[in-house]
Amino acid sequence: MAKEFMGLPNGLAFLRRFFTPSESVRAPPPHTPLFFRGTPNPKNIRNFRLSGLKGKALAIKMSDIPSMKAITEVVPKHCFARKTSTSLAYLLQTVAIQAVIVAIGLAIPFTQAMIPVWILYAFISGTTAMGFWVIAHECGHGAFSDNRTLQTVIGYLLHSFLLVPYFSWQRSHSIHHRFTNHITDGETHVPIVVGGNGISEKVGGENELALSRALGKTRYGLMQLLLHLGFGWPAYLLTGSTGGPKYGTSNHFWPREPFSKRLWPSNWVKKVWISDLGIALVLIGLFISGLKYGITPLIAMYLGPLLVVNCWLVIYTWLHHTDTDVPHLSNSDFSFIRGAFLSIDRPYGKLLNFLHHQIGSSHVIHHIFPTIPHYHAREATIAIKKAFPKTYLFNPVPIHKALWNIACNCIAVKPVEHDGQYIWQNAYTNQK
Repeated sequence: MAKEFMGLPNGLAFLRRFFTPSESVRAPPPHTPLFFRGTPNPKNIRNFRLSGLKGKALAIKMSDIPSMKAITEVVPKHCFARKTSTSLAYLLQTVAIQAVIVAIGLAIPFTQAMIPVWILYAFISGTTAMGFWVIAHECGHGAFSDNRTLQTVIGYLLHSFLLVPYFSWQRSHSIHHRFTNHITDGETHVPIVVGGNGISEKVGGENELALSRALGKTRYGLMQLLLHLGFGWPAYLLTGSTGGPKYGTSNHFWPREPFSKRLWPSNWVKKVWISDLGIALVLIGLFISGLKYGITPLIAMYLGPLLVVNCWLVIYTWLHHTDTDVPHLSNSDFSFIRGAFLSIDRPYGKLLNFLHHQIGSSHVIHHIFPTIPHYHAREATIAIKKAFPKTYLFNPVPIHKALWNIACNCIAVKPVEHDGQYIWQNAYTNQK
C-alpha cells in the first residue's frame, strides 16, 4: 500500500502519519449510466457519479450555446447600468453591519474562558465581512461605478484591508473569466488529469485516485475540505495552486523569477508592486496594533474573522465551477460563452445573498456580463434562465451537501475519447 503514496505532492506526504487505510474498496460497476452526448464509453465513465444537475451540463452541445447578441437581447437594458449612489449605499450597508458586529466583539473579554465565544465571533464577523470582498470584486470588474477612479480606490482599499493584492488578483481573475473551465488556460480550480501530458494538461490524476482509494471516501473528503478551506486561498496567491498549466507556478506578490512571469505582462508588473504596497501598509498597521493592544485582541478581532472570509471565498469559487457532472474543456470544445455557461448557481438562501450581495446565486450571469452590478444580477439571471433553460445551470442541492459531494467525488478528470470534454472520476462510486 505504501507504493500507492509514491509520487504524491510533497504537501500531502504528512498525511501518511495520520491516515492509515482501514477499508478495502470494492470494484466499481462497469459503468454508471448518465445523460451524456454521444455513445457512452465505459472506459471514460465507469467511476462517474451524477450531481443534482443530473447530467445536464454534459448534455449541452456547442450548437446549444447562444450567441452574445442573443443573450444581450433578452437581458433588460437597465441591468447593464451602474449607479454610483446605489453601489455606495450597499457598501455603507455592509459597513453598518460590520460596525455593529465589531462593537459587540469589543464587549467580549479577551480571556481564555471566552475562546468558544471568540470562535463564534470569528464565524459571524468573517461572514459579514465577506460582503466587503464581494464589493471589492465588483470594483475589480468595473461593476461598481462609471467613476473609475472612485471604483479603483474603493476596491484597492477594501481588498488591501483583507490582505488581497488588488491589481494582481484583478489580472488573474480576468483570465479566470476569459477561460472558465478551460483545461489548459483556466486560472482557478483546474483539475488534474488521468494520463495528463504535463503540457496542456495537469498531471497526477492516477496518484490522486490511488490516494482517494487508500483513504476511503470519508477521510479523503475531510482531507480535501481541510486543504481547500484552510490552505487553498494562500496557496493560490503564493503559487498559483489550482491554476492551469499555461501560467506555471505564479506568485501574486512577486512577478519575477523564481516564479513564472507568464501571468504578468510588462504593463502589469508595476500594478503588482502597487498591490504589494497596499498589503504592506495594512501589515504595518496590524503590527503596530499588536504592539499597542496585544496579540490576543489582534487574533480575536482580525485574524480569526479573516480566516473565515478566506473560507467563504474558497467555498464560493469552488462551488461556482466544480460539480461531479460539470466538465472541463479543451480548445476543441471551448468558447468564452460555453465556459461562462458552465458556471453554477446555487441556493445560498436569503441571509447569505443579502450579506454577500447575491454572489453565489447569480454567478452565471456574472460570468457572461461581469460589469452588471449585483443589484441587477437577479433580474438578469431570471431572464437568461427563462430564455436559455437548456444551458443555464442551477444545482438545487443544499450548500453543505454540495460541498461534501465535490470534496469527496471531484478527484481527477479524464478526457472523453473523440471529444473535447474532461469528466470527473472517482474510485468509490459504490460507497455511500
